[in-house]
Parts: sequence; C-alpha cells; structure tokens
Amino acid sequence: MAQQSVVNQYAPFTTQTVMEFVKTLSIFDHPNKLIVKEIGDGNLNLVFQLVELETNRSIIVKQALPYAKVVGESWPLSLNRAKIESESLRMTARVVPNLVPHVLHTDHELACTVMEDLSDHHILRTELISNQHYPLLAQHIGYYVAQTSFATSDFALHPFVKKELVQKFTNPDLCKITEDLVFTDPFFDHPTNDFPHELRHAVETIWADEDLLTEVGLLKFQFLTHAEALLHGDLHTGSIFVTEQSTKVIDPEFAFFGPIGFDLGQFFANIILNTLSKLATTDRQAIVSDLLRAMEQTWITFAQEFTKLWDESNHEIYTNVPGILPRFLLKVWTDAIGFAGCEIIRRTIGLAHVADLDTIEDFHIQIEIKERALQLGADLIKSRTHLYSLGHFIQRIKGALRS
Repeated sequence: MAQQSVVNQYAPFTTQTVMEFVKTLSIFDHPNKLIVKEIGDGNLNLVFQLVELETNRSIIVKQALPYAKVVGESWPLSLNRAKIESESLRMTARVVPNLVPHVLHTDHELACTVMEDLSDHHILRTELISNQHYPLLAQHIGYYVAQTSFATSDFALHPFVKKELVQKFTNPDLCKITEDLVFTDPFFDHPTNDFPHELRHAVETIWADEDLLTEVGLLKFQFLTHAEALLHGDLHTGSIFVTEQSTKVIDPEFAFFGPIGFDLGQFFANIILNTLSKLATTDRQAIVSDLLRAMEQTWITFAQEFTKLWDESNHEIYTNVPGILPRFLLKVWTDAIGFAGCEIIRRTIGLAHVADLDTIEDFHIQIEIKERALQLGADLIKSRTHLYSLGHFIQRIKGALRS
C-alpha cells in the first residue's frame, strides 16, 4: 500500500539513502545485509536494485526526478507521474496480473515505487536486435492491450467511475512530451530534432508534405481529445521485459486516458523499426517473417479478446447494435496504423532514437534504412484509412523492405 515514509521531504536517492529507505519497509528479513546498485539508464528516473545477501532476494526501487535527465534541470517535470505510474501498475494488475511487475510499496512524498525485480527477464529491444524470437510475445501484448483498454473504457465502467479515473490519470507533463516529441517537433524544423546531415533531404521532404502534416495534425487531435481508455502511453520494446514463457510490461509513467490504438501503434512501430534494421543483415528472411507474424498475431489476439469482452461484459446499450463493434475496431485499427507512422518518424529523426537503427555499423546502410523508415512512416500515416486489413498493412511493410 502507499504509505508516508519516515523521510518526509523529497530528495533524489543515492545508493546510501535508498538503502536506508528500504530498511524501513519490512520487506527483507535481513535488511542490514543488503547490496545496492544504481541500474537506471532512462531519461526521467533513478532506478536501483537492492539484493539481500542472505537469501539473494532482490527488489527494484524507481524514483522520479523533477526534470528530464536527457536534457537536465532546464526541463522540469512534475513528480506526480510516479503516483500515476504506481496507480497504473496496480490497476493493470487487477486484469492482467501476470503481465506487469508486482508493486510492493509506493511513497508519494518521495515519488518512488518499490517493485519486484525482473532480472530474470530480458529487455525486448535488446533481444530483437540480437535476433531472438519470443513466440508468446504477440499473444501476450494483444491480450494486455485488449484487457486493459476494455476494463477502463465506457463499455465496462459506469460513466461516473470512468470520468473520475480520467481526472485521476490526467498526466499533463508527460502527455506534453508525447504531443511535442511524437506529433509535433519531428514534422517541423525544431531544435529538438536529431539526425545526420545525410538525411536532410528526406527530412525536408517530410516537412514540406502538406498532406502528411494535415493527417499528423488530425492524429494529434485524436491523441488530445479521444479519452477512450487508460493507456500505457509509451509501449515500445524498451518497456517490455521477456522470457520464453513470460512477458512483463513496465514503466507506465506516461499513462493517461487516450485512444486505444495508440498503444498498439507504438508497439507496431517499434517492431517495424526492428524489422527494417534487418536489412543490414545477410540472413534475414526467417527473422523478418517472425516479426511480421508477431504484428499480425498481436492484432488478431487483441481483436479476438476485445470482441469476447464486448460480448460478455458490455453494459452500453448501443453495443447491441450489430454494426457498432466492427466500426469501433476499424477505428482502433486505422488509428494504430497512423500512430505507428508517427512513432516511426519520430524515432528516426526526433529527440529519442532507437538502438535498432542507430547501432547499424555501416553508416551508408544506416542512412538508407532510415530513409526507408521515413518513407514508410509517412505512407502509413497518409494511407491508414485505406489499409483495411492486416494483409494490406503487411504488404506495405514488405514493400518498404523490397524497395
């Protein structure tokens, strides 16, 4: 449960103070025999691992910083995002307990969350870069998005409850980051953008495409105004931990109520970026096929699970009208494709890149693949309302791989 700490004033943890804090929580049997290590490498938080020497039991302590590490103290952020993250994890655990880390303790004064250690899992992005395949991943992610989005939607909740939750998960600081870094800055000549000179022509083509900018603007407005369900808000492959049998979705500090297709689109985009990176390898056919099937299976699982919940647990009277569900799923699908296109572009030329592309050793091949990524991202955004099926979507991706 959330509690007040004996420390009642916020300060960023050090390895010493985080150990003193954990000793007050009665989590370990031998709290005086702990080793602590700072392991965080993200942009917004401190992350520590604490291990009990007697039992080798370990936990993670994550603490929000009052600024973005990637920029520094000139980019202040509210510490309330730590509360949003812990509450999102707890709410998500009610419907998909096996797909999120278990929260052991939260302290809102210190903006920190204590949770289970997932050291036996691997970061999905790193695994995909290393050409590892996880056959249960797509089913788990499709199930995760279907269950969490339906459970927090107007289809499952009383209107009063839903509106209270929308207020509770209002997340202005982190939503503003998404609004700027995903939907705005990459599509204009903005100082946060980051790309090599060799990409300049392709980037300026993006900036000059008025049809593209129109569609991105519409997608941004949907992100701003369509409070359909509680989203993870940052569902990329760096926020997913995996083993052969287990998938854990972490870091929902960007959680807010938005369009259901956004989480799916972010996941699709990061799989697509990894797929494009395989163009730099010689033996890629089987790997690419696995990645394409993963996207297909993610959507199939999502649609099947969402439909099942719709049929069994829906209390909205209009859901009995036969044409409503297909139209709603089509909206989620086309939204996801458009959001995927935005994510592809911003991860290629915006402030925050992905290692999938940036670690390609041959610079000329890296530039070529990034050009394809920009072209594909723009194509998905502009053609999303015409890509009615999985087949059309996959064919567009295959086209980018061939061209």
